[in-house]
Amino acid sequence: MSTVPLPSREPNPTNAAPVWPITSSRSGVTVPLPANCARPNREDGICCKELKAEERTLIDPDIVRDVVIGLSDGLTVPFALTAGLSSLGESRLVVLGGVAELIAGAISMGIGGFLASQSERDHYRYLRHQTAARVVRSCDGEMEREVSEVLAPVGVDEKTCRSVAQCLREVEMQVHAHEGGHPRDEETALRWSGQVGLTAFLLKFGLGLEEVPTSRLYISAFTIGMGYLIGGLIPLLPYFFIPRAHIALIYSCIVTGVVLLLFGAVKSHVTGAGMGTKGYVYGAFSTLLVGGIAAGAAFGIVKVLET
Repeated sequence: MSTVPLPSREPNPTNAAPVWPITSSRSGVTVPLPANCARPNREDGICCKELKAEERTLIDPDIVRDVVIGLSDGLTVPFALTAGLSSLGESRLVVLGGVAELIAGAISMGIGGFLASQSERDHYRYLRHQTAARVVRSCDGEMEREVSEVLAPVGVDEKTCRSVAQCLREVEMQVHAHEGGHPRDEETALRWSGQVGLTAFLLKFGLGLEEVPTSRLYISAFTIGMGYLIGGLIPLLPYFFIPRAHIALIYSCIVTGVVLLLFGAVKSHVTGAGMGTKGYVYGAFSTLLVGGIAAGAAFGIVKVLET
């Protein structure tokens, strides 16, 4: 076990645990990567790890995607339906049709999110099985070529690509030997075995694919379904309190328009698209435009069918 000499402790004005930045060690001793720090050589005296605190952390993009899908459909589809039914004159009919569509739509959207995530997971597992079998059968030269296809475009030289391929292949063979050389069983294989080795590297960086956890299926179904349900209730609320549908439609348009603007702006902020005022304005009005077109089309079609 190697040791690295630490400097004497200096007075710490904060309550944080003392940290000794390391840039060099005794001859023959390599500084561990997690402990390597160039704070003493920086003019501002700030550790590079502290710079991460200044970055804005975005929400899980999968969660954001599901929320956007659910709320977008919930704000536009039920609103378009209620706008079309409002031409019938009675709010009671609009409420009955809107609630029925809202419940059926939320269930359908949730099931769709579940099946989509399940298909994505099954597709990944199939490719992982195929890629793992190919890695075992292929020669070193072929694996080095595939690793080079991934790393060379970002500036990694050929020698380093060969070293990376060799290291990853050794890890792959160790995992394969540990599992007895049999096809990978999702229930009995080591939980980390699918995250290391050449197969995981080719899938993640070569094809841009990652494992979809089983919990993701249920989270996606719940998020999309609840997003649709909550979004669909907003344009329907005025019809519960105003008996005349054409008057309730005016209030529904106002309420839904405001919510669409706010939703578009919040979506731009959460996804990181709103880097300035123009980004927020574009996100708000583009969302409003989509909802307005859908509602106008539904209302116009019902009017045409009435005549």
